Amino acid sequence: MFDILMYLFENYIHSESEVLVDHDTLTDELTRAGFHQDEIYKAITWLEKLAALHDTDIYPYFKRDAKPSFRIYTDEEKLILDRECQGFLMFLEHVNVLDFTTREMVIDRVMELDTKYFSIDDLKCVVLMVLFNVPGKESAYTQMENLVFDEPPEGPLH
Repeated sequence: MFDILMYLFENYIHSESEVLVDHDTLTDELTRAGFHQDEIYKAITWLEKLAALHDTDIYPYFKRDAKPSFRIYTDEEKLILDRECQGFLMFLEHVNVLDFTTREMVIDRVMELDTKYFSIDDLKCVVLMVLFNVPGKESAYTQMENLVFDEPPEGPLH
């Protein structure tokens, strides 16, 4: 399923292609690309739930007026989000790419992935997908894009 999400992100979102594609067209394209029907359905459902994260009636714990908090990960979350991923999420909060609400959205989407192996690069992609989807987070999305896609300068920094 994550491969499908990455395919969609690279071919529609990051490439700035037309994002509004109907389900049948999208399913046909993904099938032609070699993805299986059940994985396509899971990925589309994952994206629909991502879009629904704005609706606080569906996800009441994402209240916009909540106070910032310290995050303690559950045992289940720790199985997917290792210390490196947890540290990266904390870093993103400290540099104001994520706030406590978008952090929870990222964790929610990560936990819905059907994968046994999850890397920091996978996390970066999920963060980009979440930020792309949240209105008003264009600056945070751009900052995250710069963190992910900008090449560090070669040689000494002096």
